[in-house]
Parts: sequence; structure tokens; C-alpha cells
Amino acid sequence: MTRATPDLLAPDLALIEALAHDAVRALPAPYQSAAAQIVLRIEDFAPDDVIEALDLHDPFELTGLYDGIPLTEKSVADLPTYPDVIWLFRRPILDEWAERGNVTLAELVTHVLVHEVAHHFGWSDEDIAAIDPWWE
Repeated sequence: MTRATPDLLAPDLALIEALAHDAVRALPAPYQSAAAQIVLRIEDFAPDDVIEALDLHDPFELTGLYDGIPLTEKSVADLPTYPDVIWLFRRPILDEWAERGNVTLAELVTHVLVHEVAHHFGWSDEDIAAIDPWWE
């Protein structure tokens, strides 16, 4: 039997951010530089207005969010109004990680990040599956 270590702390925002940056660096070469231009924001939960706008009843339902215009919809004539942002929400990610119990935190953060990056690039489910083995 393993004893619990009483001084362990829950993974913090900085660790989730570091794992997300690792996931961006692990993307296939053609996508790394474009994905690195997306701003990463890590928060405990999505803001209340986002939860309301998405008609969610529980903030634990949202692990990540892409906020921007997908590359497939952008035009060179468009003036950028704000940077594209990928939001990752620590508490829902940790909750899902604990519930699953069969994936590492890095695997789950990578999965959420790849899903949000997919919105940016306009990827199909097949494109996602080629990059994220989670979908197999």
C-alpha cells in the first residue's frame, strides 16, 4: 500500500500552461509556428459570461475554448482586431483527469489543446486523429 504524501499540492495554473506550451511544441512542424502565435490563457474556470453565452449549466463542463477567427475564414484583407486566444480551464481539466484516472495530466492537456488548435486551423476529425492519438 502506498502512503499519501501530505505536502502534495494540486497542479497549478503555471503547470497547466507549461504542459500546454509543451503540447504546442510537439505539434507537427507545419503547425508549430502558427500555433505558437495563438495566445494561451490559463484560468481556473471560464468567465461567467462565457458559461452563459454557451448555455452551460456547470463551469466544469468547459475544459477549453478557442476565441478567434479560424484560418479557413480569415482574409488577407481583414484587419486584425485582437489576437486569437486558446483558453484552458484548470479546474475542469483537473476534474476530468481525476475522473478518468487512466491518462496523464500532460495527455489530457494536450488533448484539450489540440482540440482548440483544431478550431483555429479548421481541422476535420480525421485531421485531429492524425495528430492526437486520443481519437483512436
